[in-house]
Amino acid sequence: MTQASGDAHGHDDHHHDHDHDHGHAHGHAHSPPQPDDKVHSYYQILGVALKELLIEKGVVSADEVRAAIEARDSITPANGAKVVARAWIDPAYRERLLKDANAATAELGYPMHTTHLVALENTDSVHNVVVCTLCSCYPRELLGLPPAWYKSKAYRARIVREPRAVLEEFGTPVPENVELRVRDSTADLRYIVVPQRPEGTQGLGEEELAKLVSRDAMIGVARAKAPQA
Repeated sequence: MTQASGDAHGHDDHHHDHDHDHGHAHGHAHSPPQPDDKVHSYYQILGVALKELLIEKGVVSADEVRAAIEARDSITPANGAKVVARAWIDPAYRERLLKDANAATAELGYPMHTTHLVALENTDSVHNVVVCTLCSCYPRELLGLPPAWYKSKAYRARIVREPRAVLEEFGTPVPENVELRVRDSTADLRYIVVPQRPEGTQGLGEEELAKLVSRDAMIGVARAKAPQA
């Protein structure tokens, strides 16, 4: 992996990360990102055609396809939250997760069979946020279905150009003295962000900690929730 910095934003090679820190003044409010249906219509049609061909050739049955879709749709961000909570309470597991996220998530029963997974740790000095600039690559095995805004053209373009402004709109301001890294997912490479553990959680167990970890925090557009008083 490499990281690009500065003002150049070449996207002809999708296998790279962006390390940008741009401050742009904006005198207008931005509307919430909307799904970019046109971008995905081609892949939706292709997917339907492939499914019908596989069924026609007897490779899979319609029931098998339906069962696979239902199983995928049933996955929630709770899987990823459990991974984060374990990393918070178990330093050895945290090190394994940061070194080999595929092996570490498999330990908890969440294998990533077809993609390389990288865990990114947010700290006092570094804040990571994830995007897929070309489509909507995303670790569904851990986070469930991607939110509509993650797939939108607005988010995919703006988070690279003006990450601080976008995160501000999400209610997650990042101080200027914190390095902001925008990570670009690909078909072969997915990310999960390990947000900072909230203060005042020292007495909480792993299950309670997992409830503080949202999907958005594992994308990097939010922070982990503070415990209720």
